Amino acid sequence: MDEGRFIFPFEKLEVYWLALDLAEAVFDLLDRLPANRHLRLIGQMEAAVASVSQNIAEGKGRQYKKEFVQFLSIAEGSLFEMLTLCELFRRRKLFTETDVTNIRGMSETLNRKLRGLINTLQKHKP
Repeated sequence: MDEGRFIFPFEKLEVYWLALDLAEAVFDLLDRLPANRHLRLIGQMEAAVASVSQNIAEGKGRQYKKEFVQFLSIAEGSLFEMLTLCELFRRRKLFTETDVTNIRGMSETLNRKLRGLINTLQKHKP
């Protein structure tokens, strides 16, 4: 991020940046896939992985913690959707074992931090 640039509240969250890193890694894998194959699933995977950071950002902009927690839960659901699609691509031999191991590792870290943030927010009621 550029020095001196305004920082939005969601940009202060580590989970937001981890979600963007994951999306970039998944997009890189999808860019390697053969053209004109599994276009619908590719689109679903792009949407699911992009949705993680989008929901974190949108939730952070909500007025109440309860709403933020709801958006974080939606982000977690999108993460799980992306992981399911990742497994389908592995089974179709479109992603390698190494690709999947990398994505799962990034996802595990992100999920742990998302869960931690959700738990923290739920413990500290307004």
